[in-house]
Amino acid sequence: METFESLVRAEFTPKNTYLNTASSALLPARTVSALDAAARLRAEGRPLDPLFADVEVCRAAYARLAGVPVERVAAGATVALYSSLVAASLPPGAEVLTAEDDFTSVLNPFHARGDLKVRAAPLERLADAVRPGTALVAVSAAQSADGRIADLPALREAARSHGARTYVDFSQAAGWLPVGADAYDYSVSITFKWLLGPHGAAFLVVPEDFGDLIPVQAGWVAGEDPWGSCYGPVAELASSARRFDTTPALFSYAGLRASLELVEEIGVDTVRTHDLALADRFRAGLVSLGRESLPAPGSPIVSVPGLGGLQPELAEAGIQVSNRAGNLRASFHLYNTADDVDRLLDALSG
Repeated sequence: METFESLVRAEFTPKNTYLNTASSALLPARTVSALDAAARLRAEGRPLDPLFADVEVCRAAYARLAGVPVERVAAGATVALYSSLVAASLPPGAEVLTAEDDFTSVLNPFHARGDLKVRAAPLERLADAVRPGTALVAVSAAQSADGRIADLPALREAARSHGARTYVDFSQAAGWLPVGADAYDYSVSITFKWLLGPHGAAFLVVPEDFGDLIPVQAGWVAGEDPWGSCYGPVAELASSARRFDTTPALFSYAGLRASLELVEEIGVDTVRTHDLALADRFRAGLVSLGRESLPAPGSPIVSVPGLGGLQPELAEAGIQVSNRAGNLRASFHLYNTADDVDRLLDALSG
């Protein structure tokens, strides 16, 4: 039986110290192989049926990860697409509560409507900011900029007590944090970060009755019989959340199938334990250097004030991190080791 260590080392061969999963993950070897096979399938003119089948396998895998029936999962490409779908479902004048400085893909579609009342509150006080008349609360489970984790249980209860719906973006959480999508009206996640997939795939989870969503983006793949819905208006929308699908980027889903298999093989709990241990090691090391990270307990994303300008210098030294609003953001995932943490700390101490 393969150990965590042997399995990870067989899948990942970084050529640098990669601490930037919050931007995009390294691809596992099995995912690279799947992408190559998908490209060759098309290059050689063979039927693409296996690639369409990959979409359904990925949908089922994400449903298991999210803890919901597969019929409630839609497959698309971006968070912004599904935020736009949720925004389109709201009546004019509806109030949307968001977290201050949340990721743009979660926020902007609501602002773009122009006829919604969009209000922002600090993440730590978001649940307290829900009030009578709030129609929707939209928030990232983990903040992209600094890793802070939203108090989703408190938010869920506050929304329910005021009759508001909830929309949660798990893009910076799915893969290391349990999702539990059944607790929210709508939730979404891209898959190229902690789920280790290629760019171009995302999932939306909807209620059994679809909530208030209208499939305004529906094309042929949203039909109950997709191949019979290629011409003219769609005669019958899918009876499942597939009515909210968009035409899939087939290569992305071919690769993602392999990535999700690896995530399931290792287990989210195992990944979380590993990731948080490294993040805590980095936080402790910062203190020994006389520095402190922004508060984000229980998160594998660590943001250090004032050090973002070192990003180019660190990149030259073979250490990949991000500069977010002047802060250095490091993010730790299953392919990272204690040596990676110490290498970054050594570079920051110089």
